[in-house]
Amino acid sequence: MILYNVTVNIEAEIEADWLHWMKSKHIPDVLSTGYFVENKLFKLLHEPENPGCTYSVQYFARTIQDINGYLQNEAPRLQGEHLDRYGRQFVAFRTLLQEVK
Repeated sequence: MILYNVTVNIEAEIEADWLHWMKSKHIPDVLSTGYFVENKLFKLLHEPENPGCTYSVQYFARTIQDINGYLQNEAPRLQGEHLDRYGRQFVAFRTLLQEVK
């Protein structure tokens, strides 16, 4: 299992709108690409040094090929929609993790 993790720090003033949009539009759009089998959404509880609100949006794929397919074929469009909607009101970074058994 491969985890594609997107950590997003969003300005507090737009948190409710962002969270609603993520849950009702963006995450379903990512999952509908067929590259991921599951997702989870977490909010960071303790963040004394950063302003805003930080979330971990986790997408689980079976293989690295699925991740590469998503990154090549779908990510630019979906990330662009996020950028168009929220502009400079967020900071995001992405990581890939492999499950260790």
